[in-house]
Amino acid sequence: MKNNIPKKMMGMKLPGNSTVESGEYDVPTPGYGQVLLKMKAASLCGSDLKFIYHEHTDKTGGARYDNVIAGHEPSGQVVAVGEGVKDFKEGDRVVVYHIQGCGYCDECRKGFFINCQEPGRRAYGWQRDGALAEYMVADESTCIHLTDFLTYEDGAMIACGFGTAYQGLLRGNVSGNDVTLVMGLGPVGQAAVILAKALGAKVIGVDISEERMEMAKRIGADEVLKGDDDVVQKVMDMTKGKGVDVAVDCSGSSIGRHRCLEVAKMWGNVVYLGEQGTVTFEPSPLLLHKNLTLHGSWVTSVSNMERLVHLLDRKKIHPGQIITHRFPLEETPEAFEIFATGKTGKVVINMED
Repeated sequence: MKNNIPKKMMGMKLPGNSTVESGEYDVPTPGYGQVLLKMKAASLCGSDLKFIYHEHTDKTGGARYDNVIAGHEPSGQVVAVGEGVKDFKEGDRVVVYHIQGCGYCDECRKGFFINCQEPGRRAYGWQRDGALAEYMVADESTCIHLTDFLTYEDGAMIACGFGTAYQGLLRGNVSGNDVTLVMGLGPVGQAAVILAKALGAKVIGVDISEERMEMAKRIGADEVLKGDDDVVQKVMDMTKGKGVDVAVDCSGSSIGRHRCLEVAKMWGNVVYLGEQGTVTFEPSPLLLHKNLTLHGSWVTSVSNMERLVHLLDRKKIHPGQIITHRFPLEETPEAFEIFATGKTGKVVINMED
């Protein structure tokens, strides 16, 4: 494959002000412990949209570098291997965990590179070149083998959104014993619906967008409710006044988070996944007296993402089913414009040959 690798490639950067900047760049060379990927699929994430495409700020930890190729949801094929690489070879299909930590701190040793606080932490598309290009260098420690059943588009879904949803469900101990409510049916919420069903739960989805409510119905939510002033009572009626076992907030909204606490049953679990925003509540009636456990959850670990790949393979689930829009790399500006409407499922940049 090495002889077919060009010297130049197209890549996309996000300078802020709701713009995408296309450019020509040198194809990178993998260093020690790294692989060069021919990108096959890269999906767009809400954090890219909020904190880079629109604002060009960082509110989630770590400095945002100006001059990097964007995109942190990569899936591709290994086309060159650097020295020291042991588990990957040319031709392997991979999904990439989108952060590389220092490798030595407590969180890195657990595989939670996302939580690394050391200066060496680098996220693809934030502090180092990412997925919205024809080629990308990735550290072997962030690469996960993609099974034959899963497509490259599936891999891009796993790289962030499905991994994040899966970690939240693990935090809430979701199982077949549970009624699980998912508040907010954007891409992460859609992933949470699919995975909660795969874990055996009965799932109630809630949103204010008709388009996203319809998507949740198509992917298998048992019940889908409009997030209006009556939704808490409707959930309580559905559960015979008891409430749900697990409530997962993917909305990031104050009202969504509050309602999750309201609808959770005695001794239930509530998981906050949605980024940013605020919430104010009375701890005594909503948390203490109900003996609730409130979890925060941020992305996932490398090992849990690998477990997720095998769960999806075993259950024969394609995460790509939540994709509503596909674009070639050169149409990335149009892809972001569509994604910014808030009415889409997942938007993917498809670079398959």
